[in-house]
Amino acid sequence: MVLARPGSTEEVAAILRFAGQHRLGVVPYAGGTGLVGGQTGQGPASILLSVERMDAVRALDPADGTMIAEAGLILADVHKAAGSVDRMFPLALASGGSARIGGLLATNAGGVQVLRYGNARALCLGLEAVLPDGSVLHGLTRLHKDNTGYDLRDLLIGAEGTLGVITAACLRLFPQPAEEATALVAVPGPEAALALLTRARAVLGETLSAFELIARQSLIFLAEAGIDLPMPFDSPTPWMVLIQAGGGHGSAVAARAEQALTDALAAGEATDAVVAQNARQAADFWEMRERIPEANRKIGAVASHDIAVPVSSVPAFIAAGEARVAAVDPALRINAFGHLGDGNLHYNVFPPAGGDRAAFSHRRTAATAAVHGLVREMGGSISAEHGIGRLKAAELAATGDPGKLAAMRAIKRALDPMGIMNPGAVLSPRT
Repeated sequence: MVLARPGSTEEVAAILRFAGQHRLGVVPYAGGTGLVGGQTGQGPASILLSVERMDAVRALDPADGTMIAEAGLILADVHKAAGSVDRMFPLALASGGSARIGGLLATNAGGVQVLRYGNARALCLGLEAVLPDGSVLHGLTRLHKDNTGYDLRDLLIGAEGTLGVITAACLRLFPQPAEEATALVAVPGPEAALALLTRARAVLGETLSAFELIARQSLIFLAEAGIDLPMPFDSPTPWMVLIQAGGGHGSAVAARAEQALTDALAAGEATDAVVAQNARQAADFWEMRERIPEANRKIGAVASHDIAVPVSSVPAFIAAGEARVAAVDPALRINAFGHLGDGNLHYNVFPPAGGDRAAFSHRRTAATAAVHGLVREMGGSISAEHGIGRLKAAELAATGDPGKLAAMRAIKRALDPMGIMNPGAVLSPRT
């Protein structure tokens, strides 16, 4: 494995031309925060192509609401640059301090504000990328409308580096919310949380930007992992919801949110609620949500799943999932949390309290089969926002729609006939 650290699009093009001439695999590498092995190389004859040196903000236009950022720019620095012109880039996730724009686009990353702003694809107007033959796609358009043929931007976003290397992107910026409301709400269960989501959408409309479901198990894991955070409620609650809304001057989001919560309490959809009184308290609420993955890592999952089902099916999935996992081994614990607003759950299976993950590793395959089988029964996806990478490529090949897989392979052959781009990721090598 050879590490290449190009500093320009021209250098990326030269590397890909060289790789094509010598039939060397190229593994694009951004922040290294991926969770499905998409950034890990296979075999000795390959090039790890890091975009970390390509981290410039090439242009920043608040009037257009756009930023042209190179692929190696860290998400936190994108947020900082947008804030310098009183704008925001709404993509937000726990790895924002190390994830880079190129990788976020290559995996079509989601995060906590998809409910209002969409995935990474919806936040990108245009791309600059180098294709496998070394040619450069000059697509850094700032246009919101451009119907001049195939949308190659959407083809490359989410392709996980299998069709080319993203080198820069034109990102969409939005006004900073003038008014915000953040609340933690105790709910009796997922059904009540879904009813509260329906109510919040009706009352808050497009100002509703995040609606996160958190199980009590998440709080137990935070304590077990030694992450000392203040608990929001005096007595334990089986489930919680973290709600965020933001709007312009006069949007009255705080008053509207409080009215929605008052009505939810009266209807039994909520049992308690705490509305953040200032930015510091709102940040504390979000810190609790964002440190759940850290607690999960410290405890050690037997099997981790990034799944999506229709929003209305989330409560049924959670109930049925408990039974399916218990059938594999009743000692296993489940920590389900995530983005109820768009139907995406991080559904992770753990050993019992005090148990060793290694002692339950033989349950991994069965647990994943049980969870993913239920997902398919409910018309869901086994990869909501993390991608396929190498870890899920074989399962996609075995269970994916044959027509879709055939089309994907045809596109791959057309753009990358020698198969040098991120070999083994997304599409399993055919025997």
